[in-house]
Amino acid sequence: MTAMKLEHSIFSDKGGREVNEDCAAAVSSGGRYCFILCDGLGGHGMGGMASSLVTKALSDCFKASGSIGEFAKAALEKANDELLKAQRSDARQREMRTTAVVLCIDGDRGTVLHIGDSRLYRFREGRVISRTTDHSLPQMLCLAGEISEDEIRSHPDRSRLLRALGDDAEELRYERTDFEVQAGDAFLLCSDGLWEPVTEAEMERLLEETGKARKWLSRLAGLAKNNSTGRIMDNYTAVAVTVRE
Repeated sequence: MTAMKLEHSIFSDKGGREVNEDCAAAVSSGGRYCFILCDGLGGHGMGGMASSLVTKALSDCFKASGSIGEFAKAALEKANDELLKAQRSDARQREMRTTAVVLCIDGDRGTVLHIGDSRLYRFREGRVISRTTDHSLPQMLCLAGEISEDEIRSHPDRSRLLRALGDDAEELRYERTDFEVQAGDAFLLCSDGLWEPVTEAEMERLLEETGKARKWLSRLAGLAKNNSTGRIMDNYTAVAVTVRE
């Protein structure tokens, strides 16, 4: 296994909202890394409570796990159980839910878990090679060929989620993807407050111009704000990760 070094940076801002209901974290344990981003829903600060609770639950679960495989097998279920328990403890919290996107890296192996419409973009040689599929109405319309990929960003139902943590369903439906990590790869976890105003082409251009996680994320955040001029900006949060030998 080739030893690789990771650089990461986290940015989060409330945008034009009164409260920031996004939450993000980076955790490392035994040479393994875990990056977490959650975008809470529920209003009146309840979304912020949901995203913070799930981020902490996932962080604690990662630290306690012996491997990424062990973590990935049950982490989201455990976090969802904690969220449902909090909902039941207080009637004011019954509507709180959150998206989650989680990136784990151990040497040259990577795993992503996600539910909702917070995204993970994977870059290789400066270009997007994949992204997570949103669990949202516009994404389903896009997959059905009724709207284009670009139209997801401006669709009137773009915030209508089909899955999220905090849904009291019989089965928690999320997605897991395993992949190889190479030196030169880059990753971007982001809430919809960032990916809506910033296109994939702009992400690629800024990565090429900067090359490092901190500078790349700083430029992305600035562009998101600039591209949102004239409208109320949502909370916007991102985690940038770059890999080198």
